[in-house]
Amino acid sequence: RSQSDVTVDASDIHDSPASGTKNGRTSLLESGEDFEVLDDEDIGDEPPPLEDTGGGKGKKTDEPLKQKSDTDLESPGPAEEWLDVLGNGQLKKKVLVAGGGRNSRPQKGQNVKINLKTYLKDGTLVEDQPDLCFTLGDGDVIQALDLAVQLMDMGEKALIQTDAKYAYGAEGSHEPEVPPSVELSLEVELLEATDAPDVELMPPEERIALASHKRERGNVHYQRGDYAFAVNSYSIALQITESNSKVDISPEEENELMDVKVKCLNNMAASQLKLDHYDAALKSCVLALAHQPDNIKALFRMGKVQALQSEYTEAIQTLRKALKLEPSNKTIHAELSKLVKKHSEQRGAEQAMYKKMLGNPTSSSGTNQKRQAKSAWGFNWKWLFGATAVAIGGVALSVVIAARN
Repeated sequence: RSQSDVTVDASDIHDSPASGTKNGRTSLLESGEDFEVLDDEDIGDEPPPLEDTGGGKGKKTDEPLKQKSDTDLESPGPAEEWLDVLGNGQLKKKVLVAGGGRNSRPQKGQNVKINLKTYLKDGTLVEDQPDLCFTLGDGDVIQALDLAVQLMDMGEKALIQTDAKYAYGAEGSHEPEVPPSVELSLEVELLEATDAPDVELMPPEERIALASHKRERGNVHYQRGDYAFAVNSYSIALQITESNSKVDISPEEENELMDVKVKCLNNMAASQLKLDHYDAALKSCVLALAHQPDNIKALFRMGKVQALQSEYTEAIQTLRKALKLEPSNKTIHAELSKLVKKHSEQRGAEQAMYKKMLGNPTSSSGTNQKRQAKSAWGFNWKWLFGATAVAIGGVALSVVIAARN
């Protein structure tokens, strides 16, 4: 990770005050809590072999039958038993216990409760979560669950085989402990689905907690390199913070909601920068600065966006303002120095181009002035010589006339 990259999102993941090294704490932009985690987000598209974790344990069979069983684990079951959710062979679902029919399926946006067991390819149980609750379609869980649970009937128990792309990706996970780039088997039972509560009627503390939870899910998506999913989670969190409240809310709670909102806007700008959506990123920075004009991360990102849009003068002014707020920040120093140098080189190139286009107007002007001065001096001498000759001629003529007389 390069030092000059956009690595200034510390308090967006863990809260910390916007100051330099006061009280022994590190700078906001240098604290290491930033988003620059994934440089290589490419995941192979080759579907890995799928494994049926429920297959043939404890039975003695002859060798040909055993080999057939191994083949069945790699290509699970007949076609009619497995549903290819995405049509690419990387996310499949099989019904183990039937549920209440298609009309009982949960809808996107509802809160669902499931029992979940997560297994590795070798059958190792890595997670057992009874009564797991999440909002369907909001990105609160791995993508495999978000997609497959929408296709489950109420009361259904299903086995889901997923590639790492729709689980924990190339980075894996520490909680639960999942190695990088591994396919998983998920045993899921759908227990209930209810409509999400009205945000406007939620107590302020629950609303703040919900918005913070969505923002943290956005941070997880960002760290995995799923920037579009990160933008989606931040957008949901922003909607929660911006909803009108129909219950009493204290000034302290309003400030806390505003703090969550600004963090979401900052993180969204970082995600939009990664997606090369510069206009959207600039808008997010402007909105964050409208609420907190001295927010260093928002100023820094705005300067980055302006530089990427070749607005060097504005970018330098924005970064200087950020540096004035935190003079000891090395990241801003480095970015500003690089930008000033780049701007100077661009101006020099433009001036050289203009001189070439206009034929070096400065030198031509100086030469013309010299020529004009020389011409004027020559004209003055010629006039003087002419006048002298006329005077001498007049005197000679007078002498001749006088001699004749």
